[in-house]
Formats: sequence, C-alpha cells, structure tokens
Amino acid sequence: MSSPTQHDATENTGSPVPPYEHWRRGYGVIRHSEATCEQARALAKELVAAGHQPDTDTVFRKLAGLDRLASAGLWLVAHMTYTNRVDVAGNPLSPRDFKASPEGHTGGALNMVPAYAAYLALNNLTGQTRSWLMGQGHCVAAIDALNVLTGNLHPEQDARYWGDEGLSRLVSDFYSYRQRPDGGMEAPLGSHVNAHTAGGIIEGGYLGFAELQYTHMPLPGESLVAFLSDGAAEEQRGSDWVPRWWRAEDCGAVLPVMIANGRRIEQRTELGTREGLERYSEHLAHCGFEPIRFDGRDPAAFVCTLFTMEQRLACYGERARTGDVGYPVSIPYGIAETAKGYGFYGAGSNAAHNLPLPGNPRIDARARELFHHHAGLLWVPPKQLADAVSLLNQHQQQMRPLERDHPLAVRNPPEPAMPSLPSSTENRSPMQAVDDFFRALVQANPGLRPRVGNPDELASNRLNGVLEALKHRVNDPESDQESVHGQIITALNEEAVISACLANKAGLNLVASYEAFCVKMLGAIRQELIFARHQKEAGRPARWLGFPIIATSHTWENGKNEQSHQDTTFCESLLGEMNDVSRVLFPADYNSTLAALPGVYQGRGQLSCMVIPKRERPTVFDRREAKTLAKNGALVVDEDISAGDPVLLIANGAYQLSELIRASVRLRETSTPFRLVYIQEPGRFREPRDHLEATQCMQTLERERLFPRSMHRRVALTHMRPEVFRGHLSVLFPEPSNSRVLGYINRGGTLNEAGMLFANRCSWAHALAACAEVLERPPGEWLSSAELAAIEGRGDAAIVTRGSG
Repeated sequence: MSSPTQHDATENTGSPVPPYEHWRRGYGVIRHSEATCEQARALAKELVAAGHQPDTDTVFRKLAGLDRLASAGLWLVAHMTYTNRVDVAGNPLSPRDFKASPEGHTGGALNMVPAYAAYLALNNLTGQTRSWLMGQGHCVAAIDALNVLTGNLHPEQDARYWGDEGLSRLVSDFYSYRQRPDGGMEAPLGSHVNAHTAGGIIEGGYLGFAELQYTHMPLPGESLVAFLSDGAAEEQRGSDWVPRWWRAEDCGAVLPVMIANGRRIEQRTELGTREGLERYSEHLAHCGFEPIRFDGRDPAAFVCTLFTMEQRLACYGERARTGDVGYPVSIPYGIAETAKGYGFYGAGSNAAHNLPLPGNPRIDARARELFHHHAGLLWVPPKQLADAVSLLNQHQQQMRPLERDHPLAVRNPPEPAMPSLPSSTENRSPMQAVDDFFRALVQANPGLRPRVGNPDELASNRLNGVLEALKHRVNDPESDQESVHGQIITALNEEAVISACLANKAGLNLVASYEAFCVKMLGAIRQELIFARHQKEAGRPARWLGFPIIATSHTWENGKNEQSHQDTTFCESLLGEMNDVSRVLFPADYNSTLAALPGVYQGRGQLSCMVIPKRERPTVFDRREAKTLAKNGALVVDEDISAGDPVLLIANGAYQLSELIRASVRLRETSTPFRLVYIQEPGRFREPRDHLEATQCMQTLERERLFPRSMHRRVALTHMRPEVFRGHLSVLFPEPSNSRVLGYINRGGTLNEAGMLFANRCSWAHALAACAEVLERPPGEWLSSAELAAIEGRGDAAIVTRGSG
C-alpha cells in the first residue's frame, strides 16, 4: 500500500511523475491497495477500448483528481459539523470559528464522501449521467459538500454557497436552526436529503425504503446507483427480493452498494464483525445477488466496482432477454468495507456516528488541536482542487446533464390519455369501477409502465380484470394468472408493494389493500408526501403521475374477521397531511368511483387514499352528479327544507350514506325539514393551513352553498373516528353544542356490516336519535319504542339492523 502524499505530480528531483504512478501514491488519507490498482489498470484499458477516454493517462489523471476531490469533501464535511467558517488556505481556525453546539451525522457522511465522489467520477469517465439515491439520508453533508465543490447545485444553493465565502456560509448554515419570519428554515440546507439537495429524490429518513424502491425506479437504458445502509439490512428484509422483480425488458440497470461501516448509533451492527459480513454475503448469494466486496475507503475502488457491476448486469440482462438464461438473473451487489467515520479522528468508534472529537473545539484546546491535525491531512490546495474539479466537470463537452438533473430527478411523464367508460344504473361494486378504469387506462397508454402493488388478494378485492390483464410477476409461473413479465408486485409485505409503486414515477400505478393493513404503508407514504411537498415549496414541484392507494375490504365490510381487521387509521392519518399532496376520497358507488379516478391520475406529485367498498352498493349518483362530486368534493343528495328549522345531515362513507338516506326517509315522513350532503373528499372543507393547501380547499362562499350557516343543527355520520372528522372539519360545526358526529368508536368483532354500524352507534336509528338531541325533541317522534329500546341497549338489535348497511 502506498504512502499518502500531498505533493504535485513531480518527483523530488523535479522530474514529471507518470499519471499512473502519481495516482497510485494516493492523497492524504486515501490509499490504494494492490487489488484496487490492478482493477484500476483494467478499468482504464476498458474505458479506452470503449472509446470513453482517449488514453489511460487521462483516466489516471482523472482518478488522481478524484482522490483530491474526495479528500476535499472529507475536509468540508468535518468543517460542516464543527465550524462556522473555513479557511481555504488551510490555516488553523480560532476558537470563535468553531460552533458553540456542533452537530452532524459525521461518521456516515464521511463514509459517503468517497462513494458519491466516485459516482460523479464514473459519470465523467463514461460520459453518462446516472441516477443516484441514498437510503441513509442523514449522510447528506457528503452530498452537499461535493455538490458545492463541483458546482452541481440548484439556483438557491448556487447563489448562497458558491465560492470561498460560500463555503463558510455552507458550514455556518449546517444545523444552524435559523428561521425565516414565516417559521421556515432560512438556509436551503437540511439534516437529510431534501428538496434543495441537487439530485435528491428520497429523504432517506426511514431506513429501509430505498432498498425496497430502487429496483423499480429506472427505465431501460437508465442506470441507478443506490447507496444503502448496513443498518437497514437488519431492518428491512423486503430488499432481498430485488432479483425476484428485476427484468431487463422493463427495468434499467440497478447498482446497489452497501456502505458496510459496521456501526449503528451506539453499537456494532451484525455486519460489523467479519463473521457477520461473511454470513450476509452468503445470504445475498442465496437471495440471487452477486456480492462484490471492496475497499470502501478508496474512491477508485468504488469506481471500479460500479463499472464492473454495470457491465455484468448488462451481460446478464441481455442473456435473459435472448433466452439464454431464465429469470431471476444475478444482481451484482457492492459491499464497501470501511470503518465508521474513516478519514477523521475517532474512526471506527461509536462516537464517530455524531461527534467524533472528545470535546468541543470551541472551548477544548485538545479537541481543537485534534481537529486541526486531522483536517490538515484532508486539506487540498485550492489550485489542485480547481484542477481536479475541471477534470471531472465536463458536462458540456460530453453533452450530458448535471447530476442534479439525472433522469429520476426530473421525471415528467406525458399526460396520460384518459379512457371514457359508461356509467351504471345497477347495483355494482365500486371496486369494479377501479378494475374497469385501470385496465382501460393501461391499454390507452402503452408507453407508461404499469405497476400494481398487491399485498392481499386481487380477486377478493374485485380486481379480477386487472389480474387477468397484468398478472403476478413470478419467476416460475404455475397458472395463467402469473407471468415472468407480470406487472403485479405481490408480497405479504405492505411496505414492499407500496414501494414498488412509489418508485415507478415514470408510469401508472395502483395499490389496493385491506384498510387495516394499509397502516403498514404509512411510513413510506408519508416520506414521499413530505418530499413532494418540500419540492413544491422550493419551486420545483414533482411531476410524476398521481395514483390511488385503495383501502378496500374496509372497516365496515370486514366484520367477518376480528377487530384487528377493523381500523380507520390509514385514511385518518393521510387526512392529516397537506391536502395538495395527499387527497383522501370516499366514493360511495360505481359512478362516483369512476368519476373520481381521472383526477387522481392527472394530479402530479400527489397521492390519493381512496376508501372504497368491494361489496355491491346501490347506485346513488348519476353520471352528472358523480362528476360534480369529483369536482367539488361534496354534493346535496336530498333535502326537504320547505318549512321550519332544518337539520343538516352530513354523510362521509358509502355505508354511512346509506344509513343517512334511510334516516332521511323517516324525517320526510314526519315532515321534519332536512338537508343531506355527501362529503366525498373531506380535506376540501377544512380551513387551509397555508397558501398551497388553500388552492385545494373550498372557498367560504362555495362552502356556504352546501352547508348554510342558517342550518345550525347538524348531524354527521363518518367512516372515520368521529373525533378525527370533527377536528379536521371543525369549520362545518360552528356550534358544537348543536352538532353530533357519529363514527367508528373502536367497537367490532365478528359482525356483518349492519352489526358493525350498530356496535359503533352509527346506524340510521342512532342518527335519528342524534337528530332528536340537536333539535331538542324526543326521539320517539321518529323511532318506535322497540327501536328506541334497541339503541339504548334495552332491546333487540335486529330490529334496527334488518335492512341496514
């Protein structure tokens, strides 16, 4: 192994040093093993033979530049954690130049520097801008540092961080906590990958989701480098299935690289031992990967390994495409062996995760001395750094986009052609509308790759046509519902199947699951929603096509199972997200479902939770009414307000609408004035929380037309928990004492639909009793003594539940 040097490319005698020898000597803490040197020589020859580079000397000059860029990245990352300014001349800093409260995920970020620098260099060496993602988003300092050094920036970061003074502003901004007057962050910088991170596409705040998504991201002809965490390997085993899903016919190249630094926050990972790493390599091979272990401290080793992985996968994919081999093919998988925080003091220790120095350099002279010594080993003279960046920044000459604009970062599929399907007048399952529409949508848009996420049973959820047309993706089909090239990703792992669709931002997606089990998708969905919202706030809104996550076999229909299957948490949680990126819809029949779907798929950077019955439901809305519901989010279903003080009935949910329709019959029979309004999209009627959400919410005058303030006595029946509905839509209940909200109150068991409604005090009879309360009249005006006894717990529930639901 060569000794590090910071000398230029001349011998002590002043004689020029050959480019290979100059690179081989390494730089600072970066050293090249004999194995890496051998790989680099082979790489250089291949690049020249392929016409990517003019000669091997050029390759090694660029690899030497990579060493210097990586070293400068390590230097800058250490400053981001500890200092308020940098001295580009490498002079020592004074105590006041250090932060009073240093902060940063320093060790992981240091480990990512050689990885991301190598990604940039590989793109230069081959003349192709690949995509990238990083599962461990807390290592963003590495990305920001190298992006600033190379000028790969969005405009807001370019204006703030470019140049020598910009570097000091960068380190000062990192974890500064400074706010704008509106409460937002002042700096276009964060603790994780965010909308300001050039090329960032996933926050990586939840470990494990990048592993589930990367194989579904690139299209054929594209290449994706996925930087992954060894800690996530212990958390999310769904990533083991990548070979099960990858197909050369509809997937681009995927290059997964695990940063195996062997440590979590405060202890070793299983992979932190030699035996653990061996076992994991064996596990990967058993799952269909081809593990490739290499020196994760050396950026050149990353370049060589990534190039090799890409070449091998291309070969394997071509052989599968021509039928020489069957699927699954082996997926090369890089394992970058390193020490947590390599390149700085404290490498390999638990302290390396956050603050590796033994004290704060601002007040601790020993810590300050250690900082200066170890940062000094990383410093690169400005002229050498500028030369290195110039060598590796040749985007214009190579006619390729900056890495900030890699293919996955600028996804903008064409507007899909929307099918026109006939409405229905019969009792039909609303899920049949989903089946009919999605099949037609896929057929009308052959250029948009379809993905269906299925953790349950498509047939049970009335998606038989989708199953017949798109088929389960398997390696060994055993029925006509399965195919090697199927588009349905089926696994009893909700996180894996939602991730398949979240990753398919170039195509058309559909996810359907039991409502209770959708809860397991929330982490992945929320991460996506937050990132899309931040992109919008940054002025670069996401352009991927929206799609529905359908909660079917839902709470009120799942009485045949126990209460674990009866849970309204999913729609409630997504109603809490910002309505411009997270819609929640409750279509009640076939026609309203059919009318809502085009808007869902036309929404860019927006996900929609759709709570849809799978059982046959009566047709309540004709074609015109269904379109009005889709446009406005609510509709007057029935009213009789000829005289008196009407009660305003508000339904939300298919079964809830049926109950209030039945209740309204009693009101009409007794000449009680009422208005019945169906709310299909509750979020449209909240008080907007900011100006972006306001664009999706009903204006006061429009809301007044549906819910006149003169109707101050109100009864609502919701699919959700009543407290959630009332809380989000408090503007609809201006007089709480005159309002009642009925909904799911955590009662259930093995019951039918009517039994579920009765158990949760949501039947038509309970609604009439609530009307009596707000009208301050005896319930006996609308309920018989037997019915009243039933809802008061004194009689036979069957009197109420017959014909209910």
